[in-house]
Amino acid sequence: MIIELLDRFAVLHTPSPNLKILDLGCGQGKDLQNIRKHWPTEGISLYGVDSFAPHCQKISSEGITAYNINLEAAAIPSPDGYFDVVIANQIIEHTKEIFWVFSEVSRVLKKGGLLIVAVPNIASWHNRIRFLFGQPPGSLELLGPHVRGIMRPSFERFIQADGYFEVLTARGSGFYPFPLGLAKILCKVFPMCAVALCFAIRRTAKEGCFIEVLNSRFFETPYFRG
Repeated sequence: MIIELLDRFAVLHTPSPNLKILDLGCGQGKDLQNIRKHWPTEGISLYGVDSFAPHCQKISSEGITAYNINLEAAAIPSPDGYFDVVIANQIIEHTKEIFWVFSEVSRVLKKGGLLIVAVPNIASWHNRIRFLFGQPPGSLELLGPHVRGIMRPSFERFIQADGYFEVLTARGSGFYPFPLGLAKILCKVFPMCAVALCFAIRRTAKEGCFIEVLNSRFFETPYFRG
């Protein structure tokens, strides 16, 4: 889905010199390696952020610039407006400090740049069945790694708050437990019931950073502001 959205929005059809792509929570660099295979050009520079040092060491050995930081408590070590594309694939559901994370994205992503976010869908059809039987969504077990449950309407309201980002499209991915061919059809017909959601988002021309969303709202949670 990441490659498909990059293709659709023509970000990489004719890569300009020094096109820069950042993957947040990159793990062992699978998405970045897929991009490298799909667009084997010297015009693309790849960057990854991960809190696990061995992952950063691995991707560094493969020619990817690695930032070994905690995204929820540190600034991304790059200048403002540095990246053309930022990817957050299956990472946002792990983060409490969601305002800080997207504030850093709003800072380092170029105006008009592309943000791709993929998350588990708490409103997937199989999670709805689990609710009927008094069970929590599989992606939001208390004894587990996820701290957020995300569905399409609430995420779109969040990310578009105060005009720093604009959602270009949202798609469903996966339809457990159906086979791939049928799952693709079901995702197109019932995207909000898919296992995962994938958003293509544009950084608007609005000045400032997303953290300023907190200045006009009061939440009882003391979110990190930098």
